[in-house]
Amino acid sequence: MRVRSKIAGTVDAERVVRLPRPLREAIAEQVNASYPLEACGVLIGEPGDVARPSVVRELRATDNVAAGDRRRRYAVAPRALLAAQRQARAAGLEVIGYYHSHPDSSAVPSATDLEGAWPGVSYLIASVSGGVLDEIRSWRRDLVSETFIEERVELSTP
Repeated sequence: MRVRSKIAGTVDAERVVRLPRPLREAIAEQVNASYPLEACGVLIGEPGDVARPSVVRELRATDNVAAGDRRRRYAVAPRALLAAQRQARAAGLEVIGYYHSHPDSSAVPSATDLEGAWPGVSYLIASVSGGVLDEIRSWRRDLVSETFIEERVELSTP
């Protein structure tokens, strides 16, 4: 069921991204250490659908190679993405999305995020204030509405 969100697009209550607590902590360490620059990485796991959650099994932290202001932009190097795809294949998994931080900003996608987003994958955004993780939210680009649809993040134990 989709419900209207005041923040960005809609919330898809049926789509879930399951994130194990140790991986959430790994993201927190990376984004806190990268502050005030945006941190980024690749989500590796099992893709889901409305009937079952996407499950993050591994992370591949990457350098932010964005040109320009890396406090407001991120980019994953092509070689890092290829390495993540190889890592996923070797484990019998897939690249199911990406994560990045928003230093001193909310965990809501920006117009720049929308421009660079691919459909069919999850985008976890970590809000970081003063070098400390605030929250993580997940989004998926919707081709019909040209907005992001929020996915529910479910923390799990390994």
